[in-house]
Amino acid sequence: MSARLDYAAASPAGVKALGHVYGHILQSELDAGLVDLVYLRISQINGCAFCIDMHTRDLGKRGVAPEKLALLSVWREAEGLFTLEERAALAWAESVTLVADTGVPDADFTAASAVFSGKTLTDLTIAIGLMNTYNRLGIAFRAVPGAVAALAAAA
Repeated sequence: MSARLDYAAASPAGVKALGHVYGHILQSELDAGLVDLVYLRISQINGCAFCIDMHTRDLGKRGVAPEKLALLSVWREAEGLFTLEERAALAWAESVTLVADTGVPDADFTAASAVFSGKTLTDLTIAIGLMNTYNRLGIAFRAVPGAVAALAAAA
């Protein structure tokens, strides 16, 4: 796989703007590990190899167990591995990411609102939107996953 376009070089101001949104999320009340877990799940849904590679590595560096990473795509069936907050965030992330299919129903909002404050849920939704944007950039321009780039560099 080779990249189609270096989107950061093509639109540095646009990427910088996304970076400001990312900075907002880092400064929010959301736990950074929770955000990375949500980012990974969104990237799995969207099929962004670059982001899946990056967030899996980030979560591994945070000490997240390999079993938890392996079962993230089926988190509903691995109840004991995920906290109430993680489960609420993952359910909300899936509903918002799949908005064309789900319409983000009232039941999903009610469930997320039971766990997160209005501000935190808003920041989580901003994070979800940001990752969906990054996934679209990565997929559209064929961002090369770190693991693939490392293999190519070693060859």
